[in-house]
Amino acid sequence: MKVLTVYANPNPRSFCHAILEQFAQGLKDAGHTNEVVDLYAIKFDPVLKARDYANWIDETIPMETLKAMIQGSSNRIEWFFAQRWLSNKDISDVVKLVRKFRPTDVVIQQEKIAGAQALAIIAPVWFVGFPAILKGWIERVFTYGFAYSLTKEGWQGEIGGRIPLFKHEKALIISTTLFNEKAYEGGLGPAMKTLIDDFGFRYPGIKKVEHAYFYSVSAVDAATRQNYLRQAYCLGKEFAQ
Repeated sequence: MKVLTVYANPNPRSFCHAILEQFAQGLKDAGHTNEVVDLYAIKFDPVLKARDYANWIDETIPMETLKAMIQGSSNRIEWFFAQRWLSNKDISDVVKLVRKFRPTDVVIQQEKIAGAQALAIIAPVWFVGFPAILKGWIERVFTYGFAYSLTKEGWQGEIGGRIPLFKHEKALIISTTLFNEKAYEGGLGPAMKTLIDDFGFRYPGIKKVEHAYFYSVSAVDAATRQNYLRQAYCLGKEFAQ
């Protein structure tokens, strides 16, 4: 299986990085191919800006929504001419033109995702979620027309109107934490399941989503850490099971 592993931790000597190494070795020993995207190493820009709007359109987007996006990314003079140009254009013509201006860094990441059969995400839990660089990667890369689309009802605000576009077999999320298992069983885990596992990965269409936690990595003893590393290796070795 061809796996894309996205890693987010600023410290190359962190225990999280050791987890990455063991997981990658397990994948290799099982015969999988694995490409690692280290978001800090490539200095990925996590901030979604107006220029990113070009990545959020396709032929299914309502024309009024498209006009609002172009208006939001243009100054008054540019919008005046854009509005005149849009007045006699078909949506497909507009989409073809606008998508020529897609940010290259996002296009590269989307191509990596499109070429993978499965995804793995490895990062610490910060403020009951992903590090900002990883959250921003999802915001900029999991775009409309790439990760999902919307029905008419979806554009009217109905969450059931989301159309999944991903075809990946699996997504595995591996999280290292500060707090212990009791804290996650008591509420943090269900919150992350809803916001990350379900909305972030199941809704775009990934068939199987798993989330593995390595709890209290800064507080546990050496034996527990070694067991965590063995588990990380097994997650890679048994990835396809």
